[in-house]
Amino acid sequence: MQATDPRTFEMLLEDVRLLRRDILEAEVRQAAHISAVRPRHRHSATNLVHYAEMRAHDLRDLQRRLSEQGLSSLGRTESQVLASVDALIATLTRLAGHGGGVVSRTPEAPDGAELLARNAARLLGPRPKDRVTRIMVTLPSDAASNPDLVRSMLASGMDIARINCAHDGPEQWAAMVANIRTAEAATGRRCLISMDLGGPKLRTGPIEPGPAVRKVSPSRDAVGNVVQPALLWIGTPPADAKEPVIPLQEVGWAGGRRIGDKIRLVDARGSHRILTVEKVDADGCLVSVHKTVYFVPGTALSTREMVPGDGRTAHVGPLPAGEQSLLIRRGDILVLTRDLTPAKVSTSGSHRIGCTLTTVFADARPGERVLFDDGKIGGVITDVTAGELTVEVRSAGVNGTRLRAEKGINLPDTRLSLSALTDQDIEDLAFVKQHADIVQVSFVRSAADVTDLLRHVDEVKDHALDVVLKIETVAAFESLPQILLEAMRWEDIGVMIARGDLAVEAGFERMAEVQEEILWLCESAHVPVIWATQVLDTMARTGLPSRAEVTDAAMAERAECVMLNKGPFIDDAISMLAGILARMQDHTQKKRSLLRRLRAWDLDETVR
Repeated sequence: MQATDPRTFEMLLEDVRLLRRDILEAEVRQAAHISAVRPRHRHSATNLVHYAEMRAHDLRDLQRRLSEQGLSSLGRTESQVLASVDALIATLTRLAGHGGGVVSRTPEAPDGAELLARNAARLLGPRPKDRVTRIMVTLPSDAASNPDLVRSMLASGMDIARINCAHDGPEQWAAMVANIRTAEAATGRRCLISMDLGGPKLRTGPIEPGPAVRKVSPSRDAVGNVVQPALLWIGTPPADAKEPVIPLQEVGWAGGRRIGDKIRLVDARGSHRILTVEKVDADGCLVSVHKTVYFVPGTALSTREMVPGDGRTAHVGPLPAGEQSLLIRRGDILVLTRDLTPAKVSTSGSHRIGCTLTTVFADARPGERVLFDDGKIGGVITDVTAGELTVEVRSAGVNGTRLRAEKGINLPDTRLSLSALTDQDIEDLAFVKQHADIVQVSFVRSAADVTDLLRHVDEVKDHALDVVLKIETVAAFESLPQILLEAMRWEDIGVMIARGDLAVEAGFERMAEVQEEILWLCESAHVPVIWATQVLDTMARTGLPSRAEVTDAAMAERAECVMLNKGPFIDDAISMLAGILARMQDHTQKKRSLLRRLRAWDLDETVR
């Protein structure tokens, strides 16, 4: 094998030295920000600056040339950038024939991996005995009234309980906290409490209600034959009833029926229907029907031919109005307005609907994108006035997409001039300080949002409250180095990759690279990461996972914590996630593949 020309190492050495120079110059430029962080974060802040500067260079050619010589290609430098660069310079110096290499100017620098592990333990609690990655679970509203549910979640492997302040209220939150503490005592497992501030709500306004009608249908097979009659309660049902309920104006009428009675009616379409009484309760009866029925308020029910006033006739009571939606198609015009008067349903291709956040009317500009309902509908602003945004719809389903009230609106190109903390968040923060271990801040977009949060917490009285910043906008992603440097003024901090909104804003095709870059940058700052949104979501909702989400859960092992959302099968989802994380920790650590012994293959074993 021909020896490498020493000039090759000389050129590599020069390029790496230039990179080192740029890294140190960036440190000088950011000296004020580095000195402003807590002393225990100073090394991490410096390393973050080094990494951000290194990634500002296109190093692909240098990496290729280093790899060709069997040298480190700087692909695993996140946690200790300067030490890695200095080690490479030392090797290149010797290979170039210059004798001993340079000594790192920071020989006593702490180990980056150890720093990250220590920070993760402080923020997220000690690592579980059988895995490195913690599990956070969003509590459903039922957790306030069902202590067994909380105890079961904790026993299944939940390490951190998340309470979403966008739902319920202080009374329910206090009950959830009490149930968590009771579950800790019962299981012997510690559970941290994280409370998520709601943040500003950028959503669609109300839509006028539809008619008050209740449709009840039997189950049919593929060719339309009834295989199971519909069951419903007439009157007042028992507390544990699961079937649909049709209230009556006449109290006591339904409870006076007998099993086998036939109840006749003419429904909202003029169709004659017969209900058969299957069961009678105190003031209600369970009935079956073999045909579809449309009930409306005032529909008359009779046990025989309807004779008004004979006591055998009752009438359907109040029913909730039906929820309506706007059918949005490509090419339609959708006007967002300050006016929150319920929107009218239109079939003309021109729609109007309210917007809950008035700041957008001052900040948005023509040409900027608007996305609705997790990106299901997309458009471009064509006109802006003081009270309206006109949006030309560019993307929607082939047959149109339904847009309902209270659906999210994203403006990824718009710089919104509003704080991440709302007045409601500041009010909720008083409860959070008293009861939570961690506060999660939504809608962070800049270092100024972090500054605003820190103004509302006292470093003496509230020092035990840790902070997690949710990265859910493109603006936050692009400002992440500055956000982290500002957050390092606080004692213990973390980042949540809120992949739902972030995917909508960045584009689903970019989400994989965006989440990787957040993981890398946070590793350089030794900041723990929570991997969130739709992890084992199908499993939690249906009891069966999809293949794709199992792979996604395995990839989440590179974060320090993974968040699950609520669902009827959440215990199964927690157990499955815990098993996946325990197995994956033997194979990967951040970006590094761990070459544990694999027993799946053995060339010396005879295949039978």
